[in-house]
Amino acid sequence: MYHVRTFNKELQPSINSSLRLTQRPAAENDIPDYLNGTYTSRPLITVAREIPMKKEENELVDVLIVGAGLAGIGSACQLRRRSPELSFTILEARSVSGGTWDLFRYPGIRSDSDMYTYSYGFKPWVNKSAIADGDTILEYIREAADEHDLNQHIRYNHKVVSAQWSSTDNLWTVTVTRSDTQSDNEESLIIRCRFILSCSGYYDYDQGYTPEFAGIDDFQGEIVHPQHWPEQLDYKNKRVVVIGSGATAVTLVPTMSEDTASLVMLQRSPTYIANVPGEDPWLKPLIKFLPASWVFRLIRWKKVLLQQYIYRLSRKNPKGLRRFLLNKIREELGPDYDVDTHFTPDYNPWDQRLCAVPDGDIFAAIREGRAEVVTDHIDSFNSKGIALKSGKQLDADIVVVATGLKLKFGGDIAYSIDGKEVDVTERYVYRGMMLSDIPNMAMSVGYTNSSWTLKTDLTAKYVCGLLKKMNRNGYTSVTPTITDKMGEVPLLDFDAGYVLRAQDIMPKNGDRDPWKNNDKYTKDFVNLELKRNKHSELTFR
Repeated sequence: MYHVRTFNKELQPSINSSLRLTQRPAAENDIPDYLNGTYTSRPLITVAREIPMKKEENELVDVLIVGAGLAGIGSACQLRRRSPELSFTILEARSVSGGTWDLFRYPGIRSDSDMYTYSYGFKPWVNKSAIADGDTILEYIREAADEHDLNQHIRYNHKVVSAQWSSTDNLWTVTVTRSDTQSDNEESLIIRCRFILSCSGYYDYDQGYTPEFAGIDDFQGEIVHPQHWPEQLDYKNKRVVVIGSGATAVTLVPTMSEDTASLVMLQRSPTYIANVPGEDPWLKPLIKFLPASWVFRLIRWKKVLLQQYIYRLSRKNPKGLRRFLLNKIREELGPDYDVDTHFTPDYNPWDQRLCAVPDGDIFAAIREGRAEVVTDHIDSFNSKGIALKSGKQLDADIVVVATGLKLKFGGDIAYSIDGKEVDVTERYVYRGMMLSDIPNMAMSVGYTNSSWTLKTDLTAKYVCGLLKKMNRNGYTSVTPTITDKMGEVPLLDFDAGYVLRAQDIMPKNGDRDPWKNNDKYTKDFVNLELKRNKHSELTFR
């Protein structure tokens, strides 16, 4: 059963039938194994089961967390650690936890950020691999949930539809659709809460982005989007074309090419790709003399500062960074490879996301003849494959459309305040997490130029601090309020296709603090955790 603290004895918690995950815990003493060099990932056994719950009319919790992915689980852990007196519920629209790392199942799926910064600050990363595969990340997330006893608080197959704020009650009334795991039936539920923390990610889980290709219905082979990878897809000894040049494509190519008859990465334009070591070079020397937790902290901060240095370099000396990256690729592929055509973008580094490949695996696949890069435009599909505008034909048995994500801001929840609908595109972002004139609500959104979790960790801790201040002083609401003149600037200094396609659903960005979205972790760390005025331009009531 759920443990829910109510604010009014007359308002009893309503609990509804929910799907719970029960897992066999990982081994408790992994760190000594790691120190001895014998650490291996131990998969958790996950069992889903229905738990009958009591139905009532009005359930009330302190904090409602939307989403049980990386950010949602991490935020709930912080709530457990920092504000154990608060009640909370996690609503997850899918039937399992893990978010991205359960949804995506394509071959070779891995992090495109190093795990020292992508992992939770409160849970040291003890695996030797700096870039981890999807299963290991999923295990890590669920292990954190187990360690903080979160599974009893997660309700699966619960999708948040709308949230209505009442200034009279200082509460959110949240409408939720619960789907039955045994049928197609759905029912609407109502949950009331003091504070909403939305951790629903930034993209549409139901469908990825696929451009309109002429003749695609004529193709006689299989067409696959990585977001919905068929479990039984057999690509062994098949001719495969991967459309795309982003993180998903450069992950798929080296893995699939081990088994395919041929593999072509077809790109309209190149992406910057950086070769990174699969194991951090500081690891072995430091682990000889320091505890694992110290090693984690040191490498984590080294990675943070290196990420910021590279990004700042891309803004201040883009030509120098561009030259460095391309020279490294030439070292990998040799002097005869056409790097100018296939690996030289027409934009500066970090105008779009820079892809990291561990130990140069994609370059090895190209050198060994297992994979080929073709830079061209698609004219149309035909029965045998893809006709290119250059006149070339790419025959294929399978085409993988790794063309990106479809963004969905804030989980597509309809917010209203005192009966008036909220248009988030007219609101300004406060400290990268709240929206102007919307009380008691925050969104957990990570960085685009650094590890996602660095910002979501800071957001969770900041929200815990807000809730503590409210409880300490008897406040029932906190609202970001613009108190001085302010201009508007673009929200993201980032030209990735999926960002440009979603500009019309994004909130506004101010030209001054605390309304200007920040992309630098060290600055956010100081502003959100250390400064006395970290609650500036917030109205407490």
